[in-house]
Amino acid sequence: MPKPPVAALKAKELKSPFGTRLDNYYWLNERENPDVISYLTAENAYFEQQMAPVKELEETLFQEIKGRIQEQDESVPYRDNGYYYYTRFEAGAEYPIYCRKKGSLSAKEEVLLNGNELGKGKSYYQIGGLEISDDNQVMAYSEDVVSRRLYTLRFRNLKTGQLYPEQILNTSGNAVWAADNKTVFYTRKDPTTLLDYQLLRHTLGTDPAQDQLVYEEKDNTFRIQAHRSKSRQYVLLDIGSTMSSEIRFLDAHKPTGALKVFLPREPDHLYEVEHFGPDFYVRSNAGAPNFRLVKTPVSNTAKTAWQEVIAHRPDVFLENMELFKDYLVLGERKEGLLQLRVMEWKNKKEHYLNFGEPAYTAAISVNPEFDTPVLRYAYSSLTTPGSTFDYNMATRTKTLRKEQAVLGNFKKEEYVTERLYATAADGTKIPMSIVYKKGFKKNGTAPVLQYAYGSYGYSMNPTFSAARLSLLDRGFAYVICHIRGGQEMGRQWYENGKKLHKKNTFTDFTDCSKFLIEEKFTSADKLFAMGGSAGGLLMGAIVNNHPEYYKGVVAAVPFVDVVTTMLDETIPLTTGEYDEWGNPNQQEFYDYMLSYSPYDQVKAQAYPNMLVTTGLHDSQVQYFEPAKWVAKLRTVKTDQNLLLLHTDMAAGHGGASGRFKSLHDTARQFAFLLLLLGVKS
Repeated sequence: MPKPPVAALKAKELKSPFGTRLDNYYWLNERENPDVISYLTAENAYFEQQMAPVKELEETLFQEIKGRIQEQDESVPYRDNGYYYYTRFEAGAEYPIYCRKKGSLSAKEEVLLNGNELGKGKSYYQIGGLEISDDNQVMAYSEDVVSRRLYTLRFRNLKTGQLYPEQILNTSGNAVWAADNKTVFYTRKDPTTLLDYQLLRHTLGTDPAQDQLVYEEKDNTFRIQAHRSKSRQYVLLDIGSTMSSEIRFLDAHKPTGALKVFLPREPDHLYEVEHFGPDFYVRSNAGAPNFRLVKTPVSNTAKTAWQEVIAHRPDVFLENMELFKDYLVLGERKEGLLQLRVMEWKNKKEHYLNFGEPAYTAAISVNPEFDTPVLRYAYSSLTTPGSTFDYNMATRTKTLRKEQAVLGNFKKEEYVTERLYATAADGTKIPMSIVYKKGFKKNGTAPVLQYAYGSYGYSMNPTFSAARLSLLDRGFAYVICHIRGGQEMGRQWYENGKKLHKKNTFTDFTDCSKFLIEEKFTSADKLFAMGGSAGGLLMGAIVNNHPEYYKGVVAAVPFVDVVTTMLDETIPLTTGEYDEWGNPNQQEFYDYMLSYSPYDQVKAQAYPNMLVTTGLHDSQVQYFEPAKWVAKLRTVKTDQNLLLLHTDMAAGHGGASGRFKSLHDTARQFAFLLLLLGVKS
């Protein structure tokens, strides 16, 4: 068997106020160093050698997954400002085509952007935001050709099809039009830290060097984002960190005016604002951990003017809202499941939509118009493909506009979904959403893929995956663990899985693993775990703490060198993360982080088989974290199990661009799991 690459040992002392650590692989941070590229290339070659026995299977999986996709497809159109907007795909094409029709769906199609033409010949291509001026004549759009999420903003005249000469670099990707059809607001990123920190005002057709700075955020734990209110009356600037927010606004009809502060930032106060009639509506956690909804006059936004609309409830998390002329729609989460609640403004009558499955995802979709009784929402479950519904709130009738086609012999009734609970060591019940094909035997002989994320309050909703069918049809069960650190069970669920409670995230996952083994869903030699980004941190922690539970682990773009990254303010996104992980410049956080940081806690023990993936241009988790982790594991671990590192040399955090290129990533991961089971077809 070929031997794995060995990274050179170059000891470097990393000093901090609370101790000095030795890092033998810190040199892998040097992106431009030819030795770094050589090492990553050698790891890729080793990966290909080890995966050779399932190379044909990987191609079979890719073709299988691709074969379920309806290649010629289009989204359900939505109406906005007199036009119907939609995206469509052509057979064999990687990228979407953005289109619109004026006034009626029977009108002539107008192609706004053809991603296939724009992305031709590029190893990576991503269209960012796309915004149309109020008079429908000019389109602002952005593109990224590196995968660092630094977007170039461009403008196109929709009458002539011609591009305006200006190109604005290093933006967040979204543009916000003022009502005069010539003024555009955009946010600029720091090219090193990738923080959105400046709001600028641009006049169409002028040199971007003359753009005016409207606002600059000086606190590098905050980032900014601009958007237009649904009413189109205001430009809103959201200034936020993990645990605090501030909103500033200006009249879209007076774009050269000064921003007004809606409410100054306060510690532990998160809020968001929407405009309707004479009032602003505010979703706020002030005195309401699970959030409440209030309204306040546009003329007086102080807390003393706030009027309660929806009170706080300890058992229901208020996730979002949508305002209509006659209705208020709330996205709520109760016992881990999303609910849609509809309330009439005039008589306060309300009702919930009924979905009829034990585990599902229902979410407010694109609803740009005020004066309509129709709510557009999205629905999916582990057995139901993504679906778009229009719900008439007056008649309480729903119309399925589209269920995503799954080609081949897929029949949803052949699959079963369950909602189960594992008991954590502290007695907390951890929800799990499970799907498998009928005939699955709970006798410990079947393989199971266990997935979770568990950070930033992001909830992992049970949604459908056509790609996942390739595992289910080969006898796997797929399990989503709704562990603490997410927000599935309300705000406290998140609070109990962050900062000095972060280890709950890891133990919740392994307690779910223990449950699955004890209940005979699987056994330790058939249980696999997968997670990405902060979920990759989770993977790093569980293999350090309970390697005996898992046959194999896939850690995608994993955040594993927690202490080093959080001490380095030059690394993108570091300072904005203090509210999530803590600030290691304070000893209690330094010590706690160090006690779980996967890179620091690598030890001389047997580890499961592992596949670690990264992208050279990753903007969120730098490639060198997984590269260093693998290099260290190679020298310390005591087993002969597979340890593979695959680096996409042309991609970033999200992997390859294009709808088919990205499927290769999935096929690669599935082939790795099946290789460990000895499956070759």
